[in-house]
Amino acid sequence: MRATLKSTTDLATFACDTLVIPVYEDLKLNSDSRAIDKASQKQLAKILASDDFNGHSGETVTLRGIAGTAANRIVLWGLGDKDKLSRQALVKACDSLAKAVTGLPGKHCAVLGSLKTIKAVPTSWALQQIAARIARTTYLYTTTKPSKKNPVTLARLSIVNADSTAANRQAITQGVAIGQGINIARELGNLPGNICTPKYLSSQARKLARQHTAIKTTVLGEKQMQALSMDSLLSVGHGSVEESQLMVINYQGGKKSQKPHVLVGKGITFDSGGISLKPGARMDEMKFDMCGAASVIGTLSAIAEMKLPLNVIGVIPAAENMPSSRATKPGDVVTSMSGKTIEVLNTDAEGRLVLCDALTYVERFKPESVVDIATLTGACIMALGHHASGLLSNDDDLANSLLAAGTDSADRAWQLPLWDVYKKQLSSPFADLGNIAAGGAGTITAACFLSEFTEKYRWAHLDIAGTAWGQAGGKGASGRPVGLLCQYLISLAGKAAV
Repeated sequence: MRATLKSTTDLATFACDTLVIPVYEDLKLNSDSRAIDKASQKQLAKILASDDFNGHSGETVTLRGIAGTAANRIVLWGLGDKDKLSRQALVKACDSLAKAVTGLPGKHCAVLGSLKTIKAVPTSWALQQIAARIARTTYLYTTTKPSKKNPVTLARLSIVNADSTAANRQAITQGVAIGQGINIARELGNLPGNICTPKYLSSQARKLARQHTAIKTTVLGEKQMQALSMDSLLSVGHGSVEESQLMVINYQGGKKSQKPHVLVGKGITFDSGGISLKPGARMDEMKFDMCGAASVIGTLSAIAEMKLPLNVIGVIPAAENMPSSRATKPGDVVTSMSGKTIEVLNTDAEGRLVLCDALTYVERFKPESVVDIATLTGACIMALGHHASGLLSNDDDLANSLLAAGTDSADRAWQLPLWDVYKKQLSSPFADLGNIAAGGAGTITAACFLSEFTEKYRWAHLDIAGTAWGQAGGKGASGRPVGLLCQYLISLAGKAAV
């Protein structure tokens, strides 16, 4: 989908398939919508005077055959109480609008951009969300169901008569890039495990390098990882015929002297649990265990489209966790790349085993910051449900930046403690640490395990077990936390520009 900022002095003659008019609960028309009302011989005023539309947040009504206008149809879009408008309320309203306009025929949708938002909801941010939410709603999974017809024909979005500032133009570009990055992550997550294998993921990482000159991709196979002593990562894939992979996606958008920000995404393309086999019910959902990796690929694609002036490296350790005669057994001890030994008490706690070697590997980049993203623990769903990702960090400034990005993108996270007292639960009589801990607090102790391999840099961990798929009762990948990560990097790019 393409999006542009348009300006016109005669809205009545602006041709499009769908024209969206935002209206607050006071039902007052601004100068743009008054011009359309005048051209239509007060048809808008008649609708607003009736009970057919009240301007409630997210409410939409579609009007067809409005005389005096070049638009095929007009959609009135409610924004609620202007004085109580919040970012969360606007995002929900944008989601309702996106669903409404992408369900209508036609390739071109125009939205009146003269929103007159309150200070707490900057216009540029609002325009970014409109573009992002509409772009992401154009996605429909059809890869393994070609008989499913896509009803979405929308290909072009115009934001009409918003102030033609650099911030607004940039916001629209960013919104589309974020929406498309989310859709890339959703597509990868939705693919079945027999298609989206570790080598398929590495092919998608290489594809990014072909699409964007600022990206270079390197893929390490098992022999190369063996040479690096990544025995912890490799142990996870022992039971599978699929070769484990380590992808390094290097985006160079900043100066060579700038330290990179690193994103590490867990890429378990199917998680049976290994010898510690999962229950059969809903095991099909374990194809989503690579959604951390998918979010890294989606984010790198988005920032390359935005041309952010940063250096960002995506690292993806990928493996398939299966039971077999070669599979790692409970009680086995493996040696990580760092040299620390790990007693594998439960082979279903495999994500941390691939991540710990990847987190050691990224030390070579001398990173400014490292964020890992993983569907790591069911305990996170028990703690936070499906609304917020879990966040743990060894650096408060980094944690606060990610929390703020989550709020700004409506892709929220919640911070949990990373206290030394929890680390004691990982002790093992046979190794430096166990891969699971006794005593509960599974999300925290999993992050404590990872923290043992992140002492040389600023690091944060996002547990997306509750947010990566199954949102709002639907069955499919959500694309989270691409929105959060993009907003975090956009914020860093703004600081770098200063």
